Amino acid sequence: MLLVVDVGNTNIAVGAFIGSELESSWRLNTDIGRTSDEYGVEIVGLLQHAGLDVGQCEDVIVSSVVPPLARAIENLSSRYLGHTPLLIDPHRVPGVAVEIDRPEEVGADRVVNTAGAFARHGGPCIVIDFGTATTFDVVSAEGNYVGGAIAPGLGLATEALVARASRLYRVEFVPPATVVGKSTIHAMQSGIMLGYISLVEGMIRRFHDELGACRVVATGGFAQLFAKHTAVIDTVDPNLTLEGLRIIYERLQQK
Repeated sequence: MLLVVDVGNTNIAVGAFIGSELESSWRLNTDIGRTSDEYGVEIVGLLQHAGLDVGQCEDVIVSSVVPPLARAIENLSSRYLGHTPLLIDPHRVPGVAVEIDRPEEVGADRVVNTAGAFARHGGPCIVIDFGTATTFDVVSAEGNYVGGAIAPGLGLATEALVARASRLYRVEFVPPATVVGKSTIHAMQSGIMLGYISLVEGMIRRFHDELGACRVVATGGFAQLFAKHTAVIDTVDPNLTLEGLRIIYERLQQK
């Protein structure tokens, strides 16, 4: 069994692979105040609840954009899973060159998504990751990461709006029947949902204008939601990052 872990700013995604099959996956809250023991006990409990034998774990691979949690993840892996984890270096991912002006700035998750998207969907393509941020990553025909765009995520933007506007409040993420809202709730849903759909569609149109037509792959927590309301998303791959980690691990083992 291979355990793959993606540490994001809001969630930690964990997946258990047996061979190339994703047997189970989970999302934990990212909390830099939690100890390695707390995370370790939780992950072991999740594995056991899924009927997976912790003793059968053969290796652990991790990508992270939260440096303060690096030591905790390393400790829990060694203590509870019996393996020193392989930490992804985004500049040394087999088969993926980072072709941007400042390669040292790219997040590991974006390179992992590039590897996963190219292996599973081919290139060129655009990966939209609906997470804490909404990121657009461009994968070349050769499978390299060539840049992209970053926008505030849907949840983050909404929380900021509610926090700063005393008369506004959280609303359900559903698009209203009309653009013109007839109540505060509908007006917010129009601006939030239709506004973000327009952001996605406008950005994809601009990418196509620069790059030519290419496949659009969506992943992340809001991927399914947006795919229901726009035609610009070709494929939803909810486990793209976990699959990307597995693919990178297999390439590293082959080397």
